[in-house]
Amino acid sequence: MAATPPATADAPQVQRPVAYEKGTPLSAILPPLIFGTATFNHQYNDDPYALDTTGLVSDALTHGIRAFDTSPYYGPSETLLGAALATPFVRTTFPRSSYFILTKVGRIAEAHFDYSPAWVAQSIARSLARLHTSYLDVVYCHDVEFVSPAAVLGAVRELRRIRDEEGTLRYVGISGYPLDVLGSLAELVLRETGEPLDAVMSYANFTLQNEALAGPKGIQRLRNAGVDVVPNASPLGMGLLRRQGVPVGALGDFHPASRALRQAVRQASDFCDAHGEKLEVIAIRYALETWLARGASVGSRGDPASGVPWQQESNEAVGGTKLGVSVIGVSRAPELEKTMLVWRSILDGLEGGRETAIRAGRWSRAYEWAQNRKRAVQILSEGVQEVLGEWVGYTWESPPEEKGSKGEKEKEGGQGRVEAPWPTPDASPEPEVSIPLR
Repeated sequence: MAATPPATADAPQVQRPVAYEKGTPLSAILPPLIFGTATFNHQYNDDPYALDTTGLVSDALTHGIRAFDTSPYYGPSETLLGAALATPFVRTTFPRSSYFILTKVGRIAEAHFDYSPAWVAQSIARSLARLHTSYLDVVYCHDVEFVSPAAVLGAVRELRRIRDEEGTLRYVGISGYPLDVLGSLAELVLRETGEPLDAVMSYANFTLQNEALAGPKGIQRLRNAGVDVVPNASPLGMGLLRRQGVPVGALGDFHPASRALRQAVRQASDFCDAHGEKLEVIAIRYALETWLARGASVGSRGDPASGVPWQQESNEAVGGTKLGVSVIGVSRAPELEKTMLVWRSILDGLEGGRETAIRAGRWSRAYEWAQNRKRAVQILSEGVQEVLGEWVGYTWESPPEEKGSKGEKEKEGGQGRVEAPWPTPDASPEPEVSIPLR
């Protein structure tokens, strides 16, 4: 171990506020790692109220996580997150100005959407109450492919009205799966309003199986539309890239992957097993680590999560450049601990990683270890992609053509119901993953 003593004390310290003022680009302050709380949901856990969500959120904050993603569509997620953020410990140690809350509007239930201005305003007011906050940092229009472009444009306008007149939200974005829809809507918003979206969140589009988000139809098109930040969510492809296969819960088998694709993933998992690794471990590390660089042009210079209790770290400590932003969810303390160890190792491999590790009192060869681990993951990732073969780059339809109810989606204001689409990873989050301590 390095002889240098730790840079900070192992005791609670009041955390510094984010350097925000009106006009600050989201890319200047958003952390590169966001805690997704879709796991605080009946569709993932039998009883989310039985989870230690308060302890989990406190631990996440303690280890440097400064952003939480939620939605009214995630069952009790907003309520549970709000309660965790309202404890005396969090309020005293982590002022509201020291972390981000990202939530959504528009998707009410699996097959019920309402993008009308009246509902958007009502949804914002409800989220503020549930989350015990006077403002929301980022608000997305949720799963935009299920409603009309006119409805999305109207919702964006209403969110910006609330931002400008009421000041209860700061940044506006959209989320969804099909990159062509996300790109066309980003262009529409810029063309019709003269102001680009602050953020566009995509899921399952930068994984071991599908890297389309990094291509010209992804971040290049979104950048051309002026989008500031593009977070990458669902590094396991809605739970596809797991040894045990796609998750099947109370809602049944929701995943759109074909039997042939699932079989190819099973073969890829066998390949990883033969080399002493788990497919999900390789998939998560590959997506997180690779997106830091590939997504940098639509990333952020916000403070990274150090993974070390009470150690605050600036973006300059890990190279000073923008880092691609990722969203990953956990539901139990061991998952969080292991995820943060992996994340810390990834940060150790960035520019200045060796010096940072020494200053923090960690192993002086942490940078070397991280670089070697990165190479090993890259080699196995290439092997996985060889096994997947023709399925690399494959995307599914969203919504499925046979399930879409176009007439309902085209109602004025985006109100109405569609025939039940499959749940997105927001509704059926990533399964629990056991990540080795390495």
